[in-house]
Amino acid sequence: MQCPKCHSTMEPIAMAQANVHRCEGCRGLWFEMVDHETLKDRAAELDVGDPVQGEQYNKIDRIKCPACVGHRDLIRMVDPLQPHIWFESCKGCYGRFYDAGEYRDFAEIEFADLVKDWNAPERL
Repeated sequence: MQCPKCHSTMEPIAMAQANVHRCEGCRGLWFEMVDHETLKDRAAELDVGDPVQGEQYNKIDRIKCPACVGHRDLIRMVDPLQPHIWFESCKGCYGRFYDAGEYRDFAEIEFADLVKDWNAPERL
């Protein structure tokens, strides 16, 4: 599997309860359908990338599904509970891509997120 952001190889991470791939380059994460919810308690272990680098890759948001045949366009999404988190999702396989640092942020809702949400720009 190739990363939809930096086109490096995405390696599977051995998890008994779900399927996740991590990019060897930008350290973004690809989750199969609903696995992003299953692995929230392991976010720190999975999302080991640099959040600053992840913010740079987050600007690349017109990407293709790395899992589907035909590489469909991914939908640009905003997390409804944390609008400062922008991720991409596939309308075919329902997989999700999180840039480095985004999944850790997604898994932990803290008071600081409220401030981030107030300052979050609209995703156009």
